[in-house]
Amino acid sequence: MSVRRSPGRRLRRTGVVTMAALALVSAAAAIVPASATAPTAKAPVPAKYPQVAAKPYLGWSSWSLQSTNYPGVNPDGPGSFISEKNILAQANAMATKLKPFGYEYINIDAGWQLGGDEYGRPVANKARFPRGMKAVGDDLHKLGLKFGIYTVVGLGFDVYREGNTPIHDAPGCFTRDIVYPDLRTTNGWDQAYKINYASPCAQKYADSIANLFAGWGVDFIKMDGVGPGSWKGAPDDPNHNNTEDVEAWWRAVQNAGRPMQYTLSWSLSHRYAETWKQNSNGWRIDTDVECYCDTIVRWDSSVKQRWWDLPQWIDDAGPGHWNNLDAINVGVGEMDGLNEAERQSYMTFWAINAAPLFVGDDMTKLDAYGLKLLTNREVIAINQSGNPARPLNQDQLQQTWYAKNADGSVTVGLFNLAETPATVTGDFGQLGITGKATVREVWANQNTSNVSGQVSAALPAHGSKLYKIFPNSLGSVSKPADLTATDVSRTTMSLTWRPSTNAKSYAVYANGKQVAISTTTSTVVTGLLPQTQYKFEVKGINGNKSSDASAAITMFTAKAGGPVRYEAEAANSTLTGNASANGCTLCSGGKKIGNIGYDASVTLNDITVPAAGTYLVKIAYTDGDTSRQSMLTINDADSYWVNYHGLGDNDWGTPQVVYLPVKLAAGANSLKISNPSGYIADIDWITV
Repeated sequence: MSVRRSPGRRLRRTGVVTMAALALVSAAAAIVPASATAPTAKAPVPAKYPQVAAKPYLGWSSWSLQSTNYPGVNPDGPGSFISEKNILAQANAMATKLKPFGYEYINIDAGWQLGGDEYGRPVANKARFPRGMKAVGDDLHKLGLKFGIYTVVGLGFDVYREGNTPIHDAPGCFTRDIVYPDLRTTNGWDQAYKINYASPCAQKYADSIANLFAGWGVDFIKMDGVGPGSWKGAPDDPNHNNTEDVEAWWRAVQNAGRPMQYTLSWSLSHRYAETWKQNSNGWRIDTDVECYCDTIVRWDSSVKQRWWDLPQWIDDAGPGHWNNLDAINVGVGEMDGLNEAERQSYMTFWAINAAPLFVGDDMTKLDAYGLKLLTNREVIAINQSGNPARPLNQDQLQQTWYAKNADGSVTVGLFNLAETPATVTGDFGQLGITGKATVREVWANQNTSNVSGQVSAALPAHGSKLYKIFPNSLGSVSKPADLTATDVSRTTMSLTWRPSTNAKSYAVYANGKQVAISTTTSTVVTGLLPQTQYKFEVKGINGNKSSDASAAITMFTAKAGGPVRYEAEAANSTLTGNASANGCTLCSGGKKIGNIGYDASVTLNDITVPAAGTYLVKIAYTDGDTSRQSMLTINDADSYWVNYHGLGDNDWGTPQVVYLPVKLAAGANSLKISNPSGYIADIDWITV
């Protein structure tokens, strides 16, 4: 494809979030094969070149500059920045300024291609790349850099040629043999024909392009428009399910005879995470970071959504396949569209989450502050350790993200996502830190010894701090971190926690009494009494050695006969604005409340508990977006933010659940679900 468009449905949410444990209420419906004859299932192909993605890659991509309306960047119209001259200018700047710090990939995005050769394989736009792509790749390699290229899933309309285009190195195969007779379309923009992998000619076509790229010296392939994801490919939309394309391309790349990273874009559906992990080196978890405005990005319109779209993907990242948060645009303040606090938060979040660090700025114009952010060796080392952080809390805008490291240290990011200054705190107990510690403020290059209890910082709006915390004494077994309740009944409580260093098992306590032993980092405590408050703690165990107890959580079990389910569409619920009941086959009672957000809300009334205290509220919802957020307001007083993980494929009919501990008063309570500045998920029911 030679054209790349912004997605037609690109909702930018301006709400805030909380992350709670996620579980599917019902399994995702199976994708219906698009053809009457389904292709024979093939075993996953192991990576032949694991070194290419052993760590998150560092580099640069052209799309941020191609997409911006900043004056002078695209003088000849949208996307006109891309050219051989400009690519090589960026490469020379990288070789001089950033290569010593590990940056090496130069990724040429959409716009390099114009049509195809006699075999339907992509060819360069001669007006932009007069010497062809191999010559550009050769020049990049001479600089000690690596060559990345862009392609789009599916068969381009322009190379179909009434089905008469032969497939390279595949006698008897033509383009008519690799598509469906009805010429159904696919990819994020419906700008290609969907390929039918029941035909052996289809794999040959993927092989032909991968081999062509390898012959050009390509080191990196980005495949765009892949679904399910980007609001397409729900179970009733098989034309936008490109899992077979991805599997075929992965085979082609592994067999092309050259190490090449193969990554997927954009905003992939999480329900297919295992497929992406087995058949790619990484995937975008969100829409484009660029704002498509007169700067490159903006905090509200493009950057901040990553804080709440990422959490469901954290455990999927690792050597060989990484969560891609999109380009880093922190290097040129006047173009970035961000203040310095936002630029630091942007870089910090990408770094602690082991996301690929690829610059989108004009590297010939990097300013002093941008260079400071992009070339901090300690921050880069945190990123390259490949140990993604996770949120300790997200029920307010003041968030603590952390990663426990193999050496016993803890990486901690404090973030203030609010629009006004606020103090953000990371509690040592919740972080699994015992006693005193040396706290290193990474960006400030400053150590503070013998700190106890917490790290805390007064931060500006959208500001952050980055710490490495080194406990003075690690002990033989470290304290478990982040003890969390994930489900409850009248006699059970489900708990999870982060692992202790050196622990072989874990002892679980309720009100000071040991109630369970677990060899994993989760358990279901049984034999509890209904409507009873329990204080839960966990200790790591190794032989006769035990860690200190984790930070405790205190919560009620459900009342006898509970948990009680409250339907959002119940007669006593209060709806405002355009909120309304909608049909939903898989939802409880066949209905849910939708159209919530801005001036529309739903309040579930008469949520009754016998005693005041903290209860685990479970919310069932549907969300076909990447994620949406709401405020949960209890009795018009206490408020919490809730993050509804989205399926990302426009499936608004498959319920999921999210959990949140909230404080309820004795007797009847009201729970209002709203977001004054954005749309939220559709609500099915809650249980208490």
